[in-house]
Amino acid sequence: MEHAGGADRGTRQAAAGGRPARARRRARRDAGRGRRRARHALDLLCATGTSYFGRPRTPYVPGVQGAGVANGRPVWFATSAGMAPGDGSMAQFAAVPADDLVELPAGADPVAVAALGLSAVAAHMALTWRGELVPGEQVVVLGAGGVVGQAAVRIARIAGARRVVAGARSPAARDRAWQAGADAVVALDTGDVASLAARFAEACDGPADLVLDPLFGPAAAAAARALRRGGRWVNLGSSADETCPIESSTLRGRSLRLLGYTNNELTAEQRAASIVFVAEQAALGRLAVACETVSLEDAGAAWLRQAAGAASGRIVLIPRRGLLDESLSD
Repeated sequence: MEHAGGADRGTRQAAAGGRPARARRRARRDAGRGRRRARHALDLLCATGTSYFGRPRTPYVPGVQGAGVANGRPVWFATSAGMAPGDGSMAQFAAVPADDLVELPAGADPVAVAALGLSAVAAHMALTWRGELVPGEQVVVLGAGGVVGQAAVRIARIAGARRVVAGARSPAARDRAWQAGADAVVALDTGDVASLAARFAEACDGPADLVLDPLFGPAAAAAARALRRGGRWVNLGSSADETCPIESSTLRGRSLRLLGYTNNELTAEQRAASIVFVAEQAALGRLAVACETVSLEDAGAAWLRQAAGAASGRIVLIPRRGLLDESLSD
């Protein structure tokens, strides 16, 4: 779940007590204006203590990111809520250090940016920075019905991939992969590696250059067989399985490069540049993912739907209906 809302550049001093009481109250009030929070899978992992960061200290406010308006300008910000002590974005107001605000291009839609957010950053940087994607290459995107996967299909195309082959499990997820612009979509509805590998071989136009893998498990092992000699396999998640039945002969016989990726390895400058790229592409209509907006008051029910996999897309929390429009018109 992501949060779209706002944060004021004065909140750093307000939180530190560096300004008079009247100024602190103003910063606190402005900090919540127009904010959107997207409920992210990482929020669920952190809150349940199942992420590799361990169990968070409680009580705390979840929310690893938000987007909105600060001082009349569209901004995005990330938090370490659930990964380190401190509160996140899922509240009416959030105090954000000024240095953590990333100013977005004019015309950026905070809802779209909140929905894309860190998932699109992961897709972008895993493809272009870690995966070293170059124009003319063929890319396989696993989990292409999820937010990371949908973004990856579109970003691979933007980056000049000649062919994008998607893999997704459910019919609805496969439909989202098609809508994202995949050239072919492979059904990941079996755990049989040989069967999946045959499907990828049929869908690909010759050996693939790069596999983007947020799943791990049998699908990743099968997609690896579609790679050319020296091909790259970038893993950025384990939503299907914590282990993968990959054969040593597949790795060694093709001299494959297995690369791990996490957003936490990015510098603040890399992350900011990536989110600006994401916002620019969204504003141009080239980058989008399925999402739905939910009021902050209904966050509890939305959280349960997301945990059960019943959400229709990325859930974006809105503190109060119309708040963002009021902020933009000030």
